[in-house]
Amino acid sequence: MINFFRNIRGQLLAENKLVRYLIYALGEIILIILGILIALQINNWNEKRKEAILEKQILQEIRDNLMLDTTYFA
Repeated sequence: MINFFRNIRGQLLAENKLVRYLIYALGEIILIILGILIALQINNWNEKRKEAILEKQILQEIRDNLMLDTTYFA
């Protein structure tokens, strides 16, 4: 895949088509930025999922402790 893009880049530069090469380079930059943004979004979703799981565990523990306290003091 890298060789494919390298060949395209080489052909554009060899033919002295600077404008087409700049458009190609801009396209590559946009693809890289999109990939990074997608990775960050997936990471954020995963962190929120982990926080939700932890929150449920903490609430369950609080509920269990309250149940124990009510049976102990009743």
